[in-house]
Amino acid sequence: MFRIRKIHDTVSRANREAMEQIKAILKEQFPLATKQDIDKLPGQLTDPLKYRYRSVIFVAEDQRNRIKGFAMMLHFTDLDFCYLEYISAAPGQTGGGIGGVLYERVREEAMALCTLGLIFEVLPDEPHLCIQPELLKQNIARLRFYERYGARPILNTAFDVALTDGYGDLFFLVRDELGKDAAISRLAMRKIARAILERKYGVGSKDEAYLQRVTNTFQDDPIRLRLPRYTKNKSDTSQTTAVNKPVIPMVVNTGHDIHHVKDRGYVEAPVRIATILKELHKTGLFRELKSRSVSERYITAVHDKDFVTYLRNVCERMPAGKSTYPVVFPVRNQTRPPKDMEIRAGYYCIDTFTPINRNAYLAARGAVNCAMTAAEEVIGGNPFAYALVRPPGHHAERRAIGGFCYFNSAAIAANYLSDYGRVAVLDVDFHHGNGTQDIFYDRDDVLTVSIHGHPNEAYPFFSGFEDETGEGKGEGFNINYPLPEHITAERYRKTLKRALARVRGFDPIYLVLSLGLDTAKNDPTGTWALTPEDFRLNGQMIGAVGLPTLIVQEGGYNNRNLGINARHFFTGLWEGYSQRRASKPR
Repeated sequence: MFRIRKIHDTVSRANREAMEQIKAILKEQFPLATKQDIDKLPGQLTDPLKYRYRSVIFVAEDQRNRIKGFAMMLHFTDLDFCYLEYISAAPGQTGGGIGGVLYERVREEAMALCTLGLIFEVLPDEPHLCIQPELLKQNIARLRFYERYGARPILNTAFDVALTDGYGDLFFLVRDELGKDAAISRLAMRKIARAILERKYGVGSKDEAYLQRVTNTFQDDPIRLRLPRYTKNKSDTSQTTAVNKPVIPMVVNTGHDIHHVKDRGYVEAPVRIATILKELHKTGLFRELKSRSVSERYITAVHDKDFVTYLRNVCERMPAGKSTYPVVFPVRNQTRPPKDMEIRAGYYCIDTFTPINRNAYLAARGAVNCAMTAAEEVIGGNPFAYALVRPPGHHAERRAIGGFCYFNSAAIAANYLSDYGRVAVLDVDFHHGNGTQDIFYDRDDVLTVSIHGHPNEAYPFFSGFEDETGEGKGEGFNINYPLPEHITAERYRKTLKRALARVRGFDPIYLVLSLGLDTAKNDPTGTWALTPEDFRLNGQMIGAVGLPTLIVQEGGYNNRNLGINARHFFTGLWEGYSQRRASKPR
């Protein structure tokens, strides 16, 4: 088993280790690659201005972060094309489908960038051109594979001959049209070839005569590709991903309804999920994924181990259909918690309305699985992923439940994402995410930003003040925007703009959004009055940030407008992202 992950930088420990493994694969699998070629790899990723292209790296890795293969694509933004520089399985990993999965992921990325196509070099399948006859069979297999996607050699050019001056292996320059069937003019292709020579191969301006000679070998206008040799049709449409298809992975906590508290006034009900799903299905934006079970160690990475053990054990012991609520809060003597499991509830709880029952642990555990599964989708390069879960989580602290929350799914996922780069958590629930603040308060690798009702008037009443800015290493990395009991939508958007500016200033790799929809008009737990159109506009603002974003569902309890507001938010989110991508200079 392996996953595909997009490498964004060389800052995090996981990314530095991945880069070292990539270098080792290059050295082993590409013996002609120079030490300079290998050593410049991190710089190519992090300094696009120097190299005049943007590098995109994908790795196939197992659960222990061992690299099974990698692909590196260069995006020439000014000329609107992508160049596949490397694609390789690690030694001993060929034949396992790794190369195919990596190539498909590269194509998806190139499609999302709306480029003219994907250009790359392949050794020839013509016997008279193959200097090393023992490689002919392998070359044929490789070109057969690429042809399944419509990628074929460019005709009527001596680019390879001119480039090598008759020395070394010849190659075909191949173009994958990415399912567009869009022509490239001779002039555009000559510019592309020149960019490859200058930026990839380092040919300087002093070699202008050579550059002219090589680029002038492209004669057809528009350029033509070789007719299919190994497939009946020009491309196998089953292998062609739809360009710009708006698909957001959504992971639903399907077992959430086992946690159904029917006590009077308990608004966190199973119908919330069905209400949201009904409306989201109308958008065509989502594809549903099944959640994968993850180890409890991801939970104990942010929650106190004794707290987790207690919650699991006390829930297992509860009779079916019975809930218990704290009756005492023995927090003043933390060294001597009550021996009775039910009485001890107050030792791990911050309020009197978050019950413990047989299924609370199981439902919260399922929510964590969903958030972690969605986080993997973001790591893999999806612009968004949505964990539609209940119970919510952002009030769950390191060692306490509260506010209907048991495990802090967003914080658990954010902590996991932080292994692969800096993370910002933006909480837009009406209530302050005291749990998320508590968990990250002393850290500088995760920025926590929250917009919420002022704690003088809104739950949890004891945290979320503006002067709570973090401590130790975390000083300055916790930002609260407490707002009055009644505000206008314009005031909210002004605050959201400030919050997003703080997020951008932190320059994170990933954004985790704790999505509370209880800021809506007539929500029984809030006092604000945002309308569906307000949620759409807020979604646009967040989508326009352009960060890979994990959305985790938190509050929202007015089932008459809950689904409609969710639909408008995600519609706006995708609009903001799409508009930003369309306007971004290439």
